[in-house]
This record gives sequence, C-alpha cells and structure tokens, in this order.
Amino acid sequence: MFNRARVLYKCASLLKNSNHVANTNVYFQFLPLRHRSSTPINTVLMFVPQQEAWIVERMGKFDRILEPGLNILVPIIDKVKYVQSLKEIAIDVPKQSAITSDNVTLSIDGVLYLRIIDPYLASYGVEDPEFAITQLAQTTMRSELGKISLDKVFRERENLNVSIVEAINKASEAWGITCLRYEIRDIKLPGRVQEAMQMQVEAERKKRAAILESEGVREADINVAEGKRKARILASEAERQEQINKAAGEAAGIIAIADARANSLKVIAKALDEHRGQNAASLTIAEQYVQAFNKLARVNNTLILPANAGDISSMVAQAMSIYGKLSNSNSDHNIEALNQNINFENTSRKYSAKSSHKDDFAEYFSDDEDLARHSKTENEKPQLQLK
Repeated sequence: MFNRARVLYKCASLLKNSNHVANTNVYFQFLPLRHRSSTPINTVLMFVPQQEAWIVERMGKFDRILEPGLNILVPIIDKVKYVQSLKEIAIDVPKQSAITSDNVTLSIDGVLYLRIIDPYLASYGVEDPEFAITQLAQTTMRSELGKISLDKVFRERENLNVSIVEAINKASEAWGITCLRYEIRDIKLPGRVQEAMQMQVEAERKKRAAILESEGVREADINVAEGKRKARILASEAERQEQINKAAGEAAGIIAIADARANSLKVIAKALDEHRGQNAASLTIAEQYVQAFNKLARVNNTLILPANAGDISSMVAQAMSIYGKLSNSNSDHNIEALNQNINFENTSRKYSAKSSHKDDFAEYFSDDEDLARHSKTENEKPQLQLK
C-alpha cells in the first residue's frame, strides 16, 4: 500500500521545479506505510494481533475499535477501514537546510520516535500520520535552529532535541500521536565554515598548549624557589643549632675549668693548713715572681714599675699577709678571692729585664745618684729565708 499524500506532495514539488526536472534524473520512490498494517478482508471471524487497533466502520460510519483477539463482524455491513500499530515507531527525518541565528546554513537530519496513543484520532484526525509528523519535525527543527548560534548547536545538542520533542507534542496531540524522543543524526556545514572552525580549533589547541607550557614553567619556578627557601631555612636552622651546641660546649668548658679551679683552690687551702704549708706557699710565689720577670726580659719593652719591683721578699711578704687576712674564712668564696688577689699582684709586677742582679736595673734610672740610692735600699732590706 502506497502513501498517496506523499506521492501527491512529490508531484507538486516537481511541478513547481519543472526547470530542475529537465536537468536531473528524477525517480519516484514509493515506500509502504510502516505504522499501518494491510486492511484485512471481512471474513466474519476476525483475529486481531497484539499491539494493533482495527477501526471498524458500519455502513461508512465509525462503529468501534477491535481489541486484540477474536472479533465477529457482520458481512457487507461492517468493514475494517483503518489498522493502527500501537508499537513505538522510528521515522527517518530527511535532510534539510536550516539557518542559525548567526546566518550559517546547515544541512541536518534526524530520527523521530513516536507512538499512537489514540487510534481514533490517528485515523480520523489526520490523513497520513507519518507524513504529517515528519513534516512537523522538519519545520520544528528549522524553527529551533534559527533561535541559536552555530556554536550552541554543537554544545546544546541535547537541549535542542528536547525542544523539538516538546514542540512536536504540542501539535501532534490532536492527532492521537505522542513523540517520545528526537535525535539529531548528522550535521553538515559548508566547506568554508568547516575550514574556519578547524582553524579556530587549532588556534584554541595552540593557546591551551601555550597556557599549559607557561603554567608548567611557573610551577617549575615555584618549586625551585620553594626548594631554595626550604634549603635556606634548613641551613639557618643547622647554623643556629651549631651555634647553640658551640655555646653549650663553651659553657660546659667554662664550668669544667671553674670546677677544676675551685678544686685546686680547695687542695691549696688544705695544703696551707698543714705543717710548713705557708713556707711552701712563699717559695712557690717567689718562683712564680722570678719566672714572670724572665718572660718579660725576652722582649725589649719599656714599662713603668714601682720603686720596689726588685724586692722579691717584700712581694712574698705582702702576698702572705693578704693570705693571712683571708685565711680566717673557710668558705670557697674566700679561697677564690685569695687566688684573684694573688694573680692580680703577680700580673701588676711583671716587667722586662735581662737578669736579677742589681746592676741590671741601671737602665730604669735617670742618673747615677738614683742608681746608688736604689742599690743602698736593696742592701739594707732584710733577706727572706725559706726553711
């Protein structure tokens, strides 16, 4: 069974474009209706298949719709006029041209999925449901494409399909047909537009590549700077810890020296309390005094000395008198004070000389009279006898 409406539409199109017909090979392609079964002959007992609806007319007027299963018809009077399939139907929407909102011509086609929900309206509401719904899909698709730009056609393809389905369902409600979904199958662009889009895509890729490269360089610089910062922090912390350890070592050394000095002073104090301890201390002080003069004599220095610098016995006597005054206290503090006084006296009397003979001091006096006076003073002083 052929679609008469489609044949008439094709003939009308050919008549309008008669000049084009002469230059092209035109042929007709007759397609049977896929959504309508062949009208059966009235055989009184009728077996209706599942998912089909048979429209029965009695004497040319609608009578009833036969349900699947066994049905009985009156011969001659009853006639099966229409057979509608209640299954989901897929219809190819032919290619057509459409213009977007930015004036780009597209060639687009699709697939329409529909179902008959009211066999009566599908039979009497429209002459050819398939042809009508196909034309409606094409016009709706052109209308929706004209509302958006070329870029949105590709980005919002799913939204475009939903918009086409909603527009088709509003118009096909009176035909007893519902559109389940519409899918855009193929979109073709003009050659120049494709080249421009390709160049745009390449430029965008180059841009992203440059951005990624710059971000990589930036991240590398940040990582290097971060590494240097951490290295400096670690180096400063290491130096700080080294200084702390060094200071702790020096402090421990000072404490150890102080402890050793304190212990030595305790030993000296204990030795002085023993028999003939003071005589031994006097001898030690005299020896240190002479050694100090020997060290000063090694270099040619000019010093200002007291008048009795060569009187060793008086120096020893003075040191021992200081010790005698401090020996009454047994505390460690007094012992340390004694040691400091002795060191101070020894340090203040160091000077440069070549020998301990009285003639060796002649260079420190201005004339012979002072030298003679000094020699007389040395002879008159009592000598210290050490036992």
